[in-house]
Amino acid sequence: MLKIVKDAFKVKDIRNKIFFTLLILLAFRIGAHVTVPGVDAKKLASLADNSLFTMLNTVSGSSMENFSLFALGVSPYITSSIVIQLLQMDIVPKFVEWSKQGEVGRKKLNQATRYLTLFLAFVQSIGITVGFNTYVSAGFVKNPNLVTYISVGIILTAGTMLLTWMGEQITEKGIGNGVSMVIFAGIISRLPSGIKQVYETYFVRIDQADLWKSILVVLVLIIAILVIVTVVTYVQQAERKIPIQYTKRVAGAPQSSYLPLKVNAAGVIPVIFASSLISTPSAILQIFSNAHGTEGWYVILSKIFNYSTLLGGSIYAILIVAFTFFYAFVQVNPEKVAENLQKQGSYIPSVRPGKGTEDYISSLLLRLSTVGSIFLGLIAILPIIAQNVWDLPKSIGLGGTSLLIVIGVALETAKQLEGLMMKRQYTGFIKK
Repeated sequence: MLKIVKDAFKVKDIRNKIFFTLLILLAFRIGAHVTVPGVDAKKLASLADNSLFTMLNTVSGSSMENFSLFALGVSPYITSSIVIQLLQMDIVPKFVEWSKQGEVGRKKLNQATRYLTLFLAFVQSIGITVGFNTYVSAGFVKNPNLVTYISVGIILTAGTMLLTWMGEQITEKGIGNGVSMVIFAGIISRLPSGIKQVYETYFVRIDQADLWKSILVVLVLIIAILVIVTVVTYVQQAERKIPIQYTKRVAGAPQSSYLPLKVNAAGVIPVIFASSLISTPSAILQIFSNAHGTEGWYVILSKIFNYSTLLGGSIYAILIVAFTFFYAFVQVNPEKVAENLQKQGSYIPSVRPGKGTEDYISSLLLRLSTVGSIFLGLIAILPIIAQNVWDLPKSIGLGGTSLLIVIGVALETAKQLEGLMMKRQYTGFIKK
């Protein structure tokens, strides 16, 4: 991967894309430290054990900890994208129609996603501001009233929309998927503070008798991280090669090839989707915490949308599994793949073209996604279980999710860089 990055810097166009991406991410990191007016962010330190606060703080790169302009991150945008994609599945006829209109329809769907993002961001920002203000002793909002809450909500909503726009700019003019890159940068930025937290937990102010125990625990954590990185990288790269035969013989073209299907065709998107979907209702619930915090329905919903509880963690894992299947079929549309193979005069040996090919690819994708979804769910949920069993810091509970996102985004970005370099080589050869 380092060689790919080194070679990429030698190409002017690709180098410009990398610098543009880094510039946008730098702006994101600067904005993550600009605290919203009218709040005392230092008082939020008392929320370190709150699961919602920890999750939002992790994926937003400490923006929630600073209660900055980008405190919500891109979570509302991701949730909106999920909702709009689900509505395209024969639920809203207009959205189904737009999904079949190519580029024009895509622009309309993107506009609908932005409007929904605007609404969710405002509701979510009001929810976390009101909710966290009740949790913090004496409150962190300096002048808690309706006008202040609405003002903070407008600022946080504007921050989310700006960050979403920045992500879109990375996708269009930079390297990698913009939204994923923003989350990636946020998680990476928390690495030093995570190391510091582990050091303070296991090595600061402890008895000599507990020193070897702390060393053993840290060694186990390091080994676990290395194992997870290795396994995740292996599974994310694993693919099933389906042999393809060509009926039309073209000069210089191969008579056979293969169609690669990844074990985890959905990539890291299901993890991002699941974390956003479980944090959004939890943030909205914060609005009712003061008036209904002791009522049965509130307690039940709080447990459902709290990933650190057994019930919430199980739902979190189920969401990851469900989104893996859903997004795998979005990424690899069996109907379109079968149609394209037929147009190219190619076929899968022993499989009938058309409907037969579509059914074959669907069943194969279903089997592969079963393995991929269980793998993603286990990697995300095991650190949460370990956190509850051994009373580890909350940040370690989200370690599996963070590693999945970081490794997945890094692999996808490296593959895009490799593709851009290969495209340039072929272009140069044709020009010669």
